[in-house]
Amino acid sequence: MIYKEVELLLSNNNLNIISKDIDRPWGGFYVIDESQAQNFANLFFNNLDVSKLSLSGKLSPKILVIKPRKRLSWQYHHRRSEIWSVIKESIKVIKSDDDIERELINLRAGEQIEIAKEERHRIIGTDKYALVAEMWIHTDKDNPSNEEDIVRIQDDFDRK
Repeated sequence: MIYKEVELLLSNNNLNIISKDIDRPWGGFYVIDESQAQNFANLFFNNLDVSKLSLSGKLSPKILVIKPRKRLSWQYHHRRSEIWSVIKESIKVIKSDDDIERELINLRAGEQIEIAKEERHRIIGTDKYALVAEMWIHTDKDNPSNEEDIVRIQDDFDRK
């Protein structure tokens, strides 16, 4: 199972899982100990220096598990930007400065994309389970982003 594979990958690389939610309709995610953000970046973001990312002093590393052919909501965030790196298989991404979904961007394992604060975005699964490393870059140090900082424009699963 893909979730066991993720847990083994994280364990083998001494990354601590703080929490997980593997019951999302599109797949799930694992939140990694923030103190390990640089190790996480070394592993999944080609040794990216996280001190150059941190706008508020806080980063939140995660692993996303994307089910085949599932679409995450068309959404944006007020208190974070994000950077994604595809770890396994491929995904499609849509991003836009307004509420209109535009062209699909195909990303394969090893490729990365940045999502700006308030930029609309969506991940779409392809034919196989995909793994994506995600780093939240909190833009408000006094009010860090969380799962409630999601403005959904459209959602296949009727979430608000």
